[in-house]
Amino acid sequence: MKKFLAAAGLLAVLWTGGTVQAQEGGAPAVEFDWQRGPSTGAIGKRAAIQIPEGYVFLDADETRRYVEWTENIPSGEEYLFGPTTDEWEAYFSFYDEGYVKDTEALDADALLATLREGQEASNEERRSRGWPELHIDGWQVPPRYNAETRALEWATRLTEPASGNVTINYNTRVLGRKGTMSVQVVARPDNFETGLAEFKSSMDGFAYNAGERYADYVPGDRVAEYGLAALITGGAVAVAGKKGFFGAIAAFLAASWKLLLAGLVGLGVWLKSLFKKKDQR
Repeated sequence: MKKFLAAAGLLAVLWTGGTVQAQEGGAPAVEFDWQRGPSTGAIGKRAAIQIPEGYVFLDADETRRYVEWTENIPSGEEYLFGPTTDEWEAYFSFYDEGYVKDTEALDADALLATLREGQEASNEERRSRGWPELHIDGWQVPPRYNAETRALEWATRLTEPASGNVTINYNTRVLGRKGTMSVQVVARPDNFETGLAEFKSSMDGFAYNAGERYADYVPGDRVAEYGLAALITGGAVAVAGKKGFFGAIAAFLAASWKLLLAGLVGLGVWLKSLFKKKDQR
């Protein structure tokens, strides 16, 4: 995240009732209205996720405030979900891009080459903002699609040459009738596999609402102009006219702020230094 490193360690955070307060020095406290489990988190009118005990959720307005408070650019209507332990956080956002056909085969090598090209283009944007470059080393999780859950997942390993820090950027896309649910997961690199397993387990509680599921498709519904590969390379973003950092759309980096956070995790700064979503006393 753009200013995450600067902010971390300067903030005192405490639970008060149903909110968390964050305070920097003598500055007024900033409160976030965390929805605690067990309960259900509504992801707009498209889907919902079960919030188990020990987990929290922020609606779109609160997530936007959270992102802006950390001096980052919100990338649309997002919903934050994660455990109170701060081991990882997931950000849900729906892209109304139409029904994505899932019959396309995935060429991991070709996709990696495209991602690397896009990342190098994005480094121009990073340099213009005074941010360190990031380079994609390879796949942490090769792209794979689960036809039963209609979920596409992949993860890349990135290195910051200036420091040598290695980070992981994990993504999943859950296909729906009218578009895809993007879920970006930020997990501690030294606890990636455990955090990923916990995230996947929590996704058992995710579901599209009736009428929004992939199986609810009916002839005549809008069909996306691309397939699974474009969801990985950012082509979907480009076709939809949104900002992206792949190829000619390097400005996406400014909106895809979770990747920036992942780029700073390797510097030894983690969410636990900024937020401790402790149990209410």
